[in-house]
Amino acid sequence: MVHVLLCDKVWVRRNISGNCSKCSVLSAQFNEFSLISSTFISVTPAVNREPRTENKIRVLRIINRFNLGGPTYNVSYLTKYLEPEYETLLVGGEKDESEADSDFIVKNLGIAPRIIHGMKRSLNPLNDYKAYKEIRKIIREFKPDIVHTHASKSGALGRLAAIKEKVPVIVHTFHGHVFHSYFSGFTTAIFKRIERYLAKRSTAIVAISEIQKTELCDVHKICPREKMEVIPLGFDLDRFQQNREEKRKAFRAKWNIADDDVVISIIGRLVPVKNHKMFLESAFKILETRPNKIRFLIVGDGEMRTELEEHVNYLNSIAVTELYRDQIVFTSWIREVDAVLAGSEIIALTSWNEGTPVSLIEAHAASCPVVTTRAGGVEDIVKHGETGFVCDPGDVKTFTEHLEKLINNVDLRESMASRAKDQVLRNYSYQRLCADMKRLYTRLLSQKA
Repeated sequence: MVHVLLCDKVWVRRNISGNCSKCSVLSAQFNEFSLISSTFISVTPAVNREPRTENKIRVLRIINRFNLGGPTYNVSYLTKYLEPEYETLLVGGEKDESEADSDFIVKNLGIAPRIIHGMKRSLNPLNDYKAYKEIRKIIREFKPDIVHTHASKSGALGRLAAIKEKVPVIVHTFHGHVFHSYFSGFTTAIFKRIERYLAKRSTAIVAISEIQKTELCDVHKICPREKMEVIPLGFDLDRFQQNREEKRKAFRAKWNIADDDVVISIIGRLVPVKNHKMFLESAFKILETRPNKIRFLIVGDGEMRTELEEHVNYLNSIAVTELYRDQIVFTSWIREVDAVLAGSEIIALTSWNEGTPVSLIEAHAASCPVVTTRAGGVEDIVKHGETGFVCDPGDVKTFTEHLEKLINNVDLRESMASRAKDQVLRNYSYQRLCADMKRLYTRLLSQKA
């Protein structure tokens, strides 16, 4: 057994009995975030991969967890639609209790993923080690030609296991990153070191937008630009244009919304990085001047639900009149996102940090203009002044002004909606996603050969 530790910007291995003051300090300071730096990893000899005669290329695809969101959709589409040339085994961890269940996504595509019960969102050295061992076991059994990991936890454990088992091609997709607005500077620096090490040992890294590639390569120095491919997300977007009027009527009836009310919705996890307080503060500014015929919907759930509801009560207590309580609605998770979008005029996003926000792609596919903060790959989706409006994170004043423009101008909403729909249907289909990934896999495998 060895202890894998971070020391002086590189990973070093020391015997458990060895001493290193820097690593001891690191271990103490990084206690609650310990992922790899305090995980004991077995150094039993790797099992040699036996040659196979089948023509199919085997892909082991690993995702953090099957929660509702873009990564789950994308690994599902890749698993289903890379057939018949590729045989894919999809594995992933357990979702948090506060997250929406996404079992229906994989089940609707006829996929039965393998669940790694020790791999959860929270960092736990014992669970992480168990998950690492299980991934190595899966690799020995399945004998993949490619291991492709998606997002951070599976990216670390999956790639370490693939490296140990000498898998020919190792690919990782960043669906977002935690290099700002999540942790302290010290913790962020540790995660960057881990990602740089793993990137060196990977065959290729995938970013989901050009903006994200610039952040990862030029700002955070995770890997050289030539090692990173840009493959945007892809979805089945046709459903967002189907039966829109029927969906609109049913959704508004359920939530007691009049046909002529303007509905502004924000969709996503209720967590600090999403900055829902900005959305609520903007909503109250608008309601002070326009208290009628408008609704603000917070669609989603998470650790900040109670705090955000208390913030609504606080904003209401300092308002000129108490007219707003019923016009700001927390819906919790709604599986039928296409119904939410059909029932909304405008979609908002207020995040400090994002990858490529799925809610905005879906909003555009449903002919909804967007008001959003400038975070991650947002500007690869939303064209300012053409398909929506973009402002700096935390700029409540400008955000509110943009919302008011769309609330008060039906013609502007409709023109933006038309352009938005055409753009995303062209650029974010699952067919394009699968074609791009096939090209990457073919090139990487031929290089290895």
